[in-house]
Amino acid sequence: MMLSVIIPAYNEEAYIATVLERVRAVAMPKEIIVVDDGSKDATAAIVEGLGGDDLTLIRHGRNQGKGAAIRSGLERASGEVVIIQDADLEYDPEDYHAVVGPIIGGLARVVYGSRVLNRANRYSYLSFYWGGRLVSLATNLLYGSRLTDEPTCYKAFETPLLKSLGLTCTGFEFCPEVTGKLLKRGITIHEVPISYVPRDKGQGKKITFKDGFEAIWVLLKVRLGRG
Repeated sequence: MMLSVIIPAYNEEAYIATVLERVRAVAMPKEIIVVDDGSKDATAAIVEGLGGDDLTLIRHGRNQGKGAAIRSGLERASGEVVIIQDADLEYDPEDYHAVVGPIIGGLARVVYGSRVLNRANRYSYLSFYWGGRLVSLATNLLYGSRLTDEPTCYKAFETPLLKSLGLTCTGFEFCPEVTGKLLKRGITIHEVPISYVPRDKGQGKKITFKDGFEAIWVLLKVRLGRG
C-alpha cells in the first residue's frame, strides 16, 4: 500500500530540505508531493534540486493558503492513503508508522496524530495549546466526538474518502472543514499519540489565535449544512 505525503510549503527554505530528508528516510512505499504556495524565497528551487522519482513539485503562482495547497496536492495523489506533512520540523515523519498503521491494517479509515495524548510534548505558547483544546472541545460538542487534538497536522485518510469530501478550503480552515465533513458522515476519527517539537513565531510559525476562532466558525457552518 502506497502513502501519498502532501507537503504544503510557503517560505520554508530553512527547513524544507531537512523535512524531505526525514520523510524519505521513513521505511514505507510513498510518493512525496510538495506544493510551493507562492513562496518568495528559495523553497521551490531547493525542492527542484532534491528531485527524484518519488518527488513531485507543484507551484502556485501566488500564495493561496494551506488548504488550497493541500487540495492541489490531493489532485495528484495516487497512493491508497494520504497524510499531511507541514514543511517545518515540528512533526516527526517516523510517526507515520503509528498514524498510517491502523488504516493499512484495515482498523480505521481516518487517523489523527494527537499531540495531547503524548504527555512528553511541550508547547511554544500556552495560547496555542489552549486554543487547540478549545477547538477540540467545540468539535466534540458539535459532533458528539471525543477528539483530543482536532487541529493537529498529522491527519491520514483513505485517499478516495478524502477526495470524496468536496473540500473548498483555502487557508488553515482545512482542518475544521475536513473534520466536520467526516464526522457529519458518521466516519470515526481514530487518534494515536505522536511527538511534537514546536517552533515559535521567530522561526516562521504562521498560524494565529484568530485562526482558532475561524476554525470554530467553520465547524459550526459544516454542522449546520452551510459549508
